[in-house]
Amino acid sequence: MRLLAPVLALAVALMLAAQAKAAGLTLCNQTSYVLYAATAAVKAGDAQTQGWTRVVSGACVSALDAPLDPDAVYYLYARSSQAHAGPPRAWGGSAPFCVKDANFNLRGPAGTGVCQEADAFAVPFAALRTDGKRSWTTTLTESVKINSLQFAQTAGLYRLLMDAGYNLGSGPGHIGVVDALKKFRTRMKLPANAAASDLFDALETEALKVTAPEGYSVCNDTEGTIYAAIGQNTGKEWWAHGWWDVAPGACAHVLTQPIARQKIFLRVEQRGKDAHAIVSGPVNFCVTDIAFDIQGRSNCEKRGLREAGFAVTNPKGVSGFAAHVGESGLLPAAPVVE
Repeated sequence: MRLLAPVLALAVALMLAAQAKAAGLTLCNQTSYVLYAATAAVKAGDAQTQGWTRVVSGACVSALDAPLDPDAVYYLYARSSQAHAGPPRAWGGSAPFCVKDANFNLRGPAGTGVCQEADAFAVPFAALRTDGKRSWTTTLTESVKINSLQFAQTAGLYRLLMDAGYNLGSGPGHIGVVDALKKFRTRMKLPANAAASDLFDALETEALKVTAPEGYSVCNDTEGTIYAAIGQNTGKEWWAHGWWDVAPGACAHVLTQPIARQKIFLRVEQRGKDAHAIVSGPVNFCVTDIAFDIQGRSNCEKRGLREAGFAVTNPKGVSGFAAHVGESGLLPAAPVVE
């Protein structure tokens, strides 16, 4: 997400004795948010930036598997999942590095904050004090009230249930977390002893169907990777942009600014042996088979481009919209769970 919330402090912990033999960088999530983290390693003025590493509440995962370089300086930035309602949250600092909305691995000069690729943008990373060690563990925190990883796991499940539409408040019809999880497992056909990781995966997927961050997102509810392109009228000219590859169960945040009342035109394709358009429509734009930003809709063939039909999606005045794509095309918005 390009819009940043107020920067929160990073809590950096020394390695635990049990992790002494672990290699690389480990991230622990002691917050109520599912987080996506990016790392940057700087050595001799060159930076390698990569992301995103997903860390659910109460979990610790490896962000960098290889041993850390004692001569490099490491940086970290994390953002909350698009599944969460409300404004996005970010954990970072003041060092600008380039990232992308989708998974990325970038190399370039450090410290400029100038991004060479069209779909990359700079966000403020925080420096990690790794003390030249080969392995390091960093814990991202939210509040002193969430004082353990176990507490964070419970708080994270609570937040995702709310994001998915379950009424856990104090008003009429509210239900408790235990009852909500039971209803959710039943509806999703998950076993009663489903692991916390399975619950987080399923809840985040469901919450993505009812939340929409500012801008325009394309969410993949199919079983294979999809490729999305959008068209829009900026007020002065028509533009088409693509392709975003979206993994199953994931969302690509293709426009990060509020979209107000403008219509967005969408085309989604599957590639490979069974290549075909999943979402198409009557409004034609010029496209290519590789990444593109194309101005104008006319004379596609004369310009060496391919003409393709796009479907109309109408956000109806909202600042954020998520288009969900199923095996047969666009899906209706998911209802709030009662």
